[in-house]
Amino acid sequence: MTLNIVSKNGKTIRLTDERWAHITEEHSEMAGFRTEVLETVENPDRILKGNEGEMLAVREIESGKFLVVPFREFEKGGFIITAFLTSRQSSLNRRTQLWLA
Repeated sequence: MTLNIVSKNGKTIRLTDERWAHITEEHSEMAGFRTEVLETVENPDRILKGNEGEMLAVREIESGKFLVVPFREFEKGGFIITAFLTSRQSSLNRRTQLWLA
């Protein structure tokens, strides 16, 4: 099954079951966060520039804890690459900000 949401740029972003399985294998702490991952891309606190053309949707899920969802956009849509939790706000703040809520 593929779940789709719409990014702040109006692009349809997909999350496939295969990609979700990959995310949860690499980051087991993400297992219960599928809905939050989708919501973070759809309604982030901010979007940061990644290192290789991707964008990072970021949302604070509890005080000092951030959900980061790297994703790619193309002319006709895009996809979620991975997702992880971090408390390292300083490393996020060093990135170029592309969008802020």
